[in-house]
Amino acid sequence: MKTIIEPFRIKTIEPIRITSAEERKAYIKTANYNLFALHSEDVIIDLLTDSGTSAMSAAQWSALMQGDESYAGSPSFTRFEKAVKNLMPFKHIIPTHQGRAAEAILFSILGGPNKRIPSNNHFDTTRCNIEASGATADDLVIDAGKDPAAEHPFKGNIDLDKLSAYLSEFHESVPCVMTTITNNAGGGQPVSLENIHATSVLARQYGKPFIIDGCRFAENAYFIQQRETGQQGRSISDIVRASFACADGMTMSAKKDGFANIGGWLALNDDALAQAARNRLIQTEGFPSYGGLAGRDLEAIAQGLSEIIDEDYLRYRIRTTEYISERLDSMGVPVMKPAGGHAVFVDARQWLGHIPPLQYPGQALAIALYEVGGIRGCEIGTVMFGKASDGSETPADMDLVRLAMPRRVYTQSHADYIVEVFEELRSIKDQLPGYAITDEPAAMRHFTAKFAPLAKP
Repeated sequence: MKTIIEPFRIKTIEPIRITSAEERKAYIKTANYNLFALHSEDVIIDLLTDSGTSAMSAAQWSALMQGDESYAGSPSFTRFEKAVKNLMPFKHIIPTHQGRAAEAILFSILGGPNKRIPSNNHFDTTRCNIEASGATADDLVIDAGKDPAAEHPFKGNIDLDKLSAYLSEFHESVPCVMTTITNNAGGGQPVSLENIHATSVLARQYGKPFIIDGCRFAENAYFIQQRETGQQGRSISDIVRASFACADGMTMSAKKDGFANIGGWLALNDDALAQAARNRLIQTEGFPSYGGLAGRDLEAIAQGLSEIIDEDYLRYRIRTTEYISERLDSMGVPVMKPAGGHAVFVDARQWLGHIPPLQYPGQALAIALYEVGGIRGCEIGTVMFGKASDGSETPADMDLVRLAMPRRVYTQSHADYIVEVFEELRSIKDQLPGYAITDEPAAMRHFTAKFAPLAKP
């Protein structure tokens, strides 16, 4: 059939409170124009993030009841570890309460002053944890990955020529090489298996461990299966195993492609590095058999890992973002092409051309989406990435608004509603104001900064 239906039935519902435009304008003003500061009950469609916002299955809720809350040696950890190793063939699996905790542990060991860590694009918490250690986070994504309008099947690929030159110049300062699948900061774009393997080969030529940020590994594997020559016909699980077989370790937020509301892990092959990580884990997270998680959360992740690789689900998941992107593109709204996996990315810099990057067009569009339609999205641009560790500010490569789709939460009518809100915005977009930051923290300012509208053009 042409219609790709949601491959699940709805068993439990959560009501949505329908607010008025007048109410939303008051709410966002009270929140100092920062969408993170809104109360979730004041949001109609919440696309702020796909992290931890998924709907769990009946099998996952059932698995919660098996949770063993023993401090050490819980059988829930054994089931969790087995499920992870079934897809990611690493020697050491170290649970953490979420992905940023895995990053913090890893870079507390590998980072430090005068160190440099390359990736395709580091996302916000990754970059912050690297920079907090005193190291430098460098992005080496291919040029097509910086152009929202460019059509390329794997815009998340790391530029191998740039990586080779980088390692030649900085190899003494590089403790590891990273890549993120899919590339969230670059529009949710996938990385090819060929590129993952070639990156691994380059890293090992210089004796550097290759670490994958695997938060959306299943979506990346589906793109590989659909787009990469020679990969058609392979199962998702086989492609996942082949991807991680190239790596020496991984960080993971199970709040994404673990289908869980909390959790993550750090996986490693090196015994000494794993021991150092466990020592740090005990200091900051918990004992190595729970890592800051309840046993029931470990059970939910273990079950979620068996569900996320279902091809019917992935087909529906990817098609949802494609559908919204195609509808917006047909209306003249510039979107990241081709559509990413977990989110629709709108090119706010292009669509709101009257707002300069340092007046934050991504933030302006995100605010307008909430005021007009109650949709909460997230700016991925100069607010998030424009401020350097030395305090200087320059425009980011792109100013995007990410509409991240929670897994198994919204339906076709919600997708159509999102499109209708953009139709309403078309008539007023040229009157939208830019914004100034009136207060901000020293790092990761997008979470808690305060904004004020500037004079309208």
